[in-house]
Amino acid sequence: MIRLGIIGAGGNTISAHLPKLIEQSGVEIVSVANRTIASGKKVAKKFNIPKVYDDWQNIISDDEIDAVCIGTWPYMHSTITVEALEEGKHVLTEARMAMNSEEAELMHNISKSYPDLITQIVPAPHTLPYDKTIKQWVTEEMGDLILFDVRSSTGEFINYEREMHWRENRDLSGNNIMHMGIFYEAGMRWLGTASSVMASSNVNVKKRISPDTGQISEISIPDHLEAIGEMSIGGNFHISHSTVLGGAEKLEIFIFGTNSTLKITEDINCTTPQSYNTLKLKLETLSKGANKWKILKPKKINVGKWRVEEEFIQAIKGKEKITHTTFSDGVKYMQFTDALKISSESNKKVYLPF
Repeated sequence: MIRLGIIGAGGNTISAHLPKLIEQSGVEIVSVANRTIASGKKVAKKFNIPKVYDDWQNIISDDEIDAVCIGTWPYMHSTITVEALEEGKHVLTEARMAMNSEEAELMHNISKSYPDLITQIVPAPHTLPYDKTIKQWVTEEMGDLILFDVRSSTGEFINYEREMHWRENRDLSGNNIMHMGIFYEAGMRWLGTASSVMASSNVNVKKRISPDTGQISEISIPDHLEAIGEMSIGGNFHISHSTVLGGAEKLEIFIFGTNSTLKITEDINCTTPQSYNTLKLKLETLSKGANKWKILKPKKINVGKWRVEEEFIQAIKGKEKITHTTFSDGVKYMQFTDALKISSESNKKVYLPF
């Protein structure tokens, strides 16, 4: 029996991690620690968890527990991960991996000291059904990469009245910028990493009311970002990410190759099977010499899905290797995240990896 403790029972933990961990054979959820004892008791009642702690370190020090699932905001990921590993516990941590690349590298380096312990980051989920199909297109049809172009937005005008979201709170989110890291992580699966970054960003709403304190808090995390640079495989990238562009398309991705172009957009009529937090997308290709876009429909055998908790448990049992997402890959996307901040603040090109 694999016994788990839950540290931080946020939205994803309640909606996905807990029910899907409970579905796995040979798994028992034995304890939970949340932001307050009251919220912890509420989660425990819903999922029949026997122990509720008011301090997450009680879970770490509990010899009965084999693994922890960390569902806190990024500000706690590194601290809890390091302590859990040093106490001999497997770790599944929510994304983003950490506050910055320094924390991510510490987590990765510590994990290498405990090779028998499984470590996993919750993967960027939006493109899971399509990743194998896109990667196959890159390998077989794209040719050489010219440009990887990502434009993602909420499509909303500025709302000056709403409260601060935790992603806008640098004390909780660190250097992570909105949902930008999610799309870079997906791009890494298809094309690999960036080798350089030039970024420009803006904070259009500089103050909001904190839901925790009721006080006005300063915001330093950008709500609009533009970045360009080179890719390690050759070619360039352009990423535009914003929460303030009223009327903008929510998602538009182009991968321009020498032989073919791939366009990815949202599609409410998509028939590709979906799973937790995935997006309904349309994949279209235009080949060199053609005059008409062609739908690229994932074959049934290539359709991926959310199986985070299953992969974690199977890896602990020695039956699988972690693929979505490794600490090594987490360090890569956290370095990119830091590079965006450094470049935007210095107005200089930043080279990767650090």
